[in-house]
Amino acid sequence: MELLKKRFEKDSNLVARKVIDEMILVPVTNKVYDLESAYVLDEVGARVWELIDGQRSIEDIKNVLLDEYASDEKQIEEDVCGFINQLEKLGGIKEIA
Repeated sequence: MELLKKRFEKDSNLVARKVIDEMILVPVTNKVYDLESAYVLDEVGARVWELIDGQRSIEDIKNVLLDEYASDEKQIEEDVCGFINQLEKLGGIKEIA
């Protein structure tokens, strides 16, 4: 899968705060927090968000999750790729060439 080879970086207009096992992402527009457009990530989504660093490929992130969670490789791959696609559509991440 082509997406697995891609690397992404986080958009600087999205502020993230970890609250227990969840991550809250809040867009910042014109230096104002847009709380109505905030996103709440579950534990796995938060972990994927933490791992997006512009250095790791999506496959690297999938492999970290395989080590950390007892789940089927295909299921993790589908979940990570689906989540990455959502983040990209929201403008939360950008592909690095």
